[in-house]
Amino acid sequence: MHSETAVPLSMKAIALLALVILLAPAVIVILAGLNAGDYLTFPPQGLSLRWVRAFLTSPVFLSAYGVSFVIAFLSMLISTVIGTAAAVYLTRSQGRIPAILRGFFMLPIVLPGVVLGLALYVFYITSGIGLARTMGGLLVGHVIVTCPFVIATVTAALVGFDRSFEEAARSLGASPLTAFRLITLKIIGPAISAGALFAFIVSFGQFEVTLFLSTPNLQTLPIAMYVSMRYQFEPTAAAAGIFAIVLVVLSTILSSRLVNLRRIFGG
Repeated sequence: MHSETAVPLSMKAIALLALVILLAPAVIVILAGLNAGDYLTFPPQGLSLRWVRAFLTSPVFLSAYGVSFVIAFLSMLISTVIGTAAAVYLTRSQGRIPAILRGFFMLPIVLPGVVLGLALYVFYITSGIGLARTMGGLLVGHVIVTCPFVIATVTAALVGFDRSFEEAARSLGASPLTAFRLITLKIIGPAISAGALFAFIVSFGQFEVTLFLSTPNLQTLPIAMYVSMRYQFEPTAAAAGIFAIVLVVLSTILSSRLVNLRRIFGG
């Protein structure tokens, strides 16, 4: 028999406080989006679906929501592939070059988003590669921002990975690629899923880089909300935030279910 260590009451209080701090902004956005008044205020002047309907009938917000979803989805796919490959290389290579590259890949997290967005915009303009104010240029910026999150999560899983599983598969006749695909990828699958989820959420809510790379005809949801709050200050922006929160929650639940299904069916 083993005795379970009781969690101190102070730790429970701190955890509860942290949860409240994390959830409070989401609750405020939801209540502000359900405001019955004409302006974005908190506490709300009664509850109504007025501004939710306004969001669902707004071509500007619906278009921005679609653009954000498409860019976040594409960024997630590209970042997951590149980030996983980079994590494998960094954890299985020795020397100074992998160490330098590890710090280089993490720079987008350290650098302020405004600096990164401005640098990309100036590079696009001066290089003449035709990516300034385009969907492709915006996608490149989002991939640069989201890749480090995939690299970090997959690297954490690979650091403690026992390569003897791969070696056993190799000894049984499997090729290096087959052993990696059937053994390693399935074991680190939850970390890859978590990294992909982080990439999607970060890209969907990205503001600073998007501010420099988007155009009036290529607005993401954060930019549309910013413009609305700056010039109109009506609760439609908060109603749009409700749907953004719902999308993030659904993405988290879906990712969790996929990971569980993968474990159930031998993934």
